[in-house]
Amino acid sequence: MPSVIRVVLAEDEVLLREGLVGLLTRFGFAVDAAVGSAPDLLDAVRTHRPDLLVTDIRMPPQHRDDGLRAAVALRAERPDLAVVVLSQHVQSGYAAALLDSGDGNRVGYLLKDRVADVEEFAATLRRVAAGGTAVDPDVVRHLLRRPRDPLGALSPREREVLGLVAEGHSNSAIAARLHVTEAAIGKHVGNILAKLGLPPDEDTNRRVLAVLAHLRAAG
Repeated sequence: MPSVIRVVLAEDEVLLREGLVGLLTRFGFAVDAAVGSAPDLLDAVRTHRPDLLVTDIRMPPQHRDDGLRAAVALRAERPDLAVVVLSQHVQSGYAAALLDSGDGNRVGYLLKDRVADVEEFAATLRRVAAGGTAVDPDVVRHLLRRPRDPLGALSPREREVLGLVAEGHSNSAIAARLHVTEAAIGKHVGNILAKLGLPPDEDTNRRVLAVLAHLRAAG
């Protein structure tokens, strides 16, 4: 990851866009461009070739999923482009579309409420820019509450661990959060993958994507 992360920001609400520019600058990011529409987003990323794109999902001109579709198109062109999309509401289908783009790494899906915790937001952007995956906890909980539950074989603790895995946390970070040993978390993760019929994989991002892909397929 570069020492200074170069960012293109896309948000159609002017006040929020300017606030995000200030926040990113405060935390040491370099904002190459801040735009308010999907066509401008495409032009800015192709012109500046940033390390990271942060975009709202709903953008002009159609005010639907223009921002997401632009991000997915750019990931097809540049699989190494880190992308974090922001959404007002939980819409797991959007998360699936983003996670299926590019090489499957360097992606994040966050609710706009997460921006309120500015330090955590900045840390998440850095994690995604470094090759990580970050899925909003509310999106994870939405997936885990679906009526056709593919996770019925998991224990309550395994469900808890799975939620933290899907948010992008490492085994050591999960162990610290749950006040158990890293070895215990490793055992839980192994059990989860086995119960879901997924091959073990030491790569955290691939593990997250595999779990979410399984959830989508079972929905």
